Amino acid sequence: MGNHLRGNNGPRLRQARESGAPYVHIAVERLTPAIGAEITGVDLRAALDPPVVDELRRALAEYSVIFLRDQDITPQQHLAFGRLWGALHVHPAAPHVPGLPELMVIRADQDSPRANGEGWHSDVSCDPQPPMGSILHLTQCPPNGGDTLFASMVAAYDALSERLKTYLDGMRAVHDGEHVYRGMYANMGVADKPAYPRAEHPVVRTHPVTGRKALYVNRGFTTHLLDVPRDESAGLLAYLFEHMENPLWQVRFRWRTHSIAFWDNRCVQHCAMWDYWPQTRMGHRVTIRGDIPV
Repeated sequence: MGNHLRGNNGPRLRQARESGAPYVHIAVERLTPAIGAEITGVDLRAALDPPVVDELRRALAEYSVIFLRDQDITPQQHLAFGRLWGALHVHPAAPHVPGLPELMVIRADQDSPRANGEGWHSDVSCDPQPPMGSILHLTQCPPNGGDTLFASMVAAYDALSERLKTYLDGMRAVHDGEHVYRGMYANMGVADKPAYPRAEHPVVRTHPVTGRKALYVNRGFTTHLLDVPRDESAGLLAYLFEHMENPLWQVRFRWRTHSIAFWDNRCVQHCAMWDYWPQTRMGHRVTIRGDIPV
């Protein structure tokens, strides 16, 4: 299993997080009690020193999603930043920059039938080894709107009753990309593939770096729970989806040109607002390979 953020740093990161040690090489501003921080003092156009990378790893583990402003980077610099965290994931359906399959194209404009990231989800959770994290860099933003909401699945899990936690312990769910991806990118000239990923994952997964438990089902990909009747599955998932979207464990990010959001798909869901039609919102996303959820 490829613990790309963990390696030999896992125990050290956890110890720093739990001790509340100060950040020395970057500045970190917490945005909400449950999730999110804005990072300053980092320029992704230059090679990052190892102590800076270590603190960025720690900030992602501590806040689950981190934001950086004013990063006017090239596609190559975007890819290089992603590779600091591990091997890169290639999206099973989305368009990419020609010759750069790891650089996904994000675009919505007046001719789009939909926008990337609408509806709450964790990126490509239908993959047997879902992405660890996603790094989105926007190069054009609408004058108003286009925010992205992020929700902590750790906070959502912690808020469940102990009885429900016991019920969910060991339960698995099916995540399917077929109904999500088929025909999704036809307007961008992307032909459908013969099949899309499908996987079974635990409803509650343990984060490999922090050791904390997080809910791991989502409206986008999760179709049903295993080993329970379908009506029971539908009712419980409906409750969990509503519970996960509670504003108490959300942060809302207002984009500006050349902003970056980096979120941990293992413990975060997100939802992109498409409230800016007919304006254009565009950029690129780099995604880091993950491991098998446990």
